Amino acid sequence: MKRICVIGSGYVGLVTGSCLSDLGNEVICVDNDKDKIAALKDLKMPIYEPGLEDIVKRNTKAGRLVFTTDLKRAVKDSEIIYITVGTPPKANGEADLSCVEDVSREVAFNMDSYRLIVDKSTVPVQTGQRVKETISRCLKKDIEFDVASNPEFLREGSAVDDFMHPDRIVIGVETERAADLLKEVYMPLNSTIIVTDIQSAELIKHAANSFLATKVSFVNALSVICEKTGADVDKVAEGMGMDKRIGSTFLKAGVGFGGFCFPKDVAAFVKIAEKLGYDFKLLKAVQEINKTQKERFIKKIENALWNIKGKKIAVLGLSFKPNTDDIRFAPSIDIIQALQKDGATINAYDPYAMDKMSKVLPKVKYCSSSYEAADGADALVIITEWSEFKELDLAKIKELLNDPIIVDGRNIYDPDVMRKQGFKYVCIGKKS
Repeated sequence: MKRICVIGSGYVGLVTGSCLSDLGNEVICVDNDKDKIAALKDLKMPIYEPGLEDIVKRNTKAGRLVFTTDLKRAVKDSEIIYITVGTPPKANGEADLSCVEDVSREVAFNMDSYRLIVDKSTVPVQTGQRVKETISRCLKKDIEFDVASNPEFLREGSAVDDFMHPDRIVIGVETERAADLLKEVYMPLNSTIIVTDIQSAELIKHAANSFLATKVSFVNALSVICEKTGADVDKVAEGMGMDKRIGSTFLKAGVGFGGFCFPKDVAAFVKIAEKLGYDFKLLKAVQEINKTQKERFIKKIENALWNIKGKKIAVLGLSFKPNTDDIRFAPSIDIIQALQKDGATINAYDPYAMDKMSKVLPKVKYCSSSYEAADGADALVIITEWSEFKELDLAKIKELLNDPIIVDGRNIYDPDVMRKQGFKYVCIGKKS
């Protein structure tokens, strides 16, 4: 059992802290957002993540997990300190590391004996060195400490399962002491642990996310070729994915990737390479393909409706992916804004993301169900592939729509079946 402090209670911090406590550690989660901490103390979740609420409740009641705004006390009461604060993108694509620097300084001010400081936020390579320099400069007295990199590979919507059943754990360290401490923390997970230098660990995270984003953009570019030739992108991707050198994951055509990881990490990696004197043209193409894929989808809606002005459009799915309420960089935002700009009114439904989206897009009618959204609409647009959308009563949907038009950005239906049911069905990478 270790005494652990997790600074930052966002997606990564809350999942990390809660799961570490479920492994038997004493964990203090710290955040400077007083309202968030107050809600967590009342066992109210600030995010939707399957399984997270149960873990928080179980370990809070067991006394292994506590929430506080008192960083000073948390640092003094812990041996291992995880930094999980946000690293949002600047206007130029670089990661904003001001919170990482601020936390490093505060940790140094409040250390009274050895601490292992673990950077779990996604940060540019060589950040660990800057954290080490900051702490060394701000220490009030000569105290030993280690800095480590332990990048997270948590997918929103399955983050708890990803933490508890990882395919690998990466730790970047400079000393055996730091490596042994982190190995002990993760021993209960019985997973492969990769020990590297700090710089390599930092690069692994950006490299992994950028490569996955590249797969998504590749299959989306491929979908354009499929549409122009009459091929089926799902069948092409299936044939590609059966090659074990390629694999089937992230080969699903759609409206483009979103969320807080892929767009931010790709942009940051481009800037990292630029600072190092390398023009990462491949990743710039990944960004451009992702942008144009949303534009192509908007054009599909325009073509299906002929004129957008004055039309009512039902949008199903607002979060950037299923099983999360995260709308950061969600494709739905750009798509809805473009449709509104062209004069459409929007009915929208999402199982969990409507409260957050209403603050971003207030001029949308948020509905209680898919059927309410479809009622009186001139077309139905699917942006996020929530499982419940696959089980809709399509005969009822057809009756509710003014025109039986479905524009599917996630290919959740069979085109032949939809056309036999009388729908004008438009999808991605297939003959329309």
